[in-house]
Amino acid sequence: MSAVHPRIVSVVVDATDARRLGEFYRELLGYEYRLGSEPPSAGESDVAGQDWLVLRDPERFFHVCIQQVRQLQPSTWPEPDVPQQLHLDMEVTTVAELDRQRARVVALGGRILHDRTADTDEPLYVFADPDGHPFCVFVGPPEAHDDPSAAD
Repeated sequence: MSAVHPRIVSVVVDATDARRLGEFYRELLGYEYRLGSEPPSAGESDVAGQDWLVLRDPERFFHVCIQQVRQLQPSTWPEPDVPQQLHLDMEVTTVAELDRQRARVVALGGRILHDRTADTDEPLYVFADPDGHPFCVFVGPPEAHDDPSAAD
């Protein structure tokens, strides 16, 4: 990872049925569920599929995350009435780097939508780009920076 730029680690997609969409992308891309996101065994409740699922590329360090939402207007793209619904997650290695990236985002014309830097487990900012599209920059777990496969 460059000391100057964060790296994109996942794409997050909203869904009204997270498990259904997760299965679609798992099958389409040949990804695997991250531990804790897999479907339940027969007779168990699908707690993971009710909120947030993480699919991982088994060959590289990249994730597709599915975020459960109550309502979602399907995109009308390429017509402009309802834009596409997704955001990028970007990772840095330290809180100091997160603060530096905050200053860079604002200087580049972005704005802060949510400050969760007080969270000791995963400090993060949610930003909006100049067009209003949300994206996150967070401090990743230290082991993820040494071994990309350890970030699961």
